[in-house]
Amino acid sequence: QAQLAESGGGLVQEGDSLSLSCAATARTFTRAAMGWFRQTPVNEREFVAAIGWSGDEYYADSVRGRFTISRDNAKNTGYLQMKSVKPEDTAVYYCATTRTNHYNDYVEYDYWGQGTQVTVSL
Repeated sequence: QAQLAESGGGLVQEGDSLSLSCAATARTFTRAAMGWFRQTPVNEREFVAAIGWSGDEYYADSVRGRFTISRDNAKNTGYLQMKSVKPEDTAVYYCATTRTNHYNDYVEYDYWGQGTQVTVSL
């Protein structure tokens, strides 16, 4: 059984909205922070947003004000609401969990989903 599984990616136009979901096992999600990262073929995995177990939120400067991270601890599910998307948001988006507070460092994350492609066209 996969520990984390993303869904909701797809092809959208610039300025549109898109929501991603991350379904986790209870063991993976409980008392852990959840982060979203993205990666393109030419870039390293990039921090997008993270949310602590208690709901504290953190964002990369490039998405602050456009993306919103949230979680439903009862459902072991995390979300990334993307608004006013831009072509530079095109990437494979991954969710991951960590029990550290180094939220923006992908090496601190223990479990990863398989990724979901988001493509933003002009």
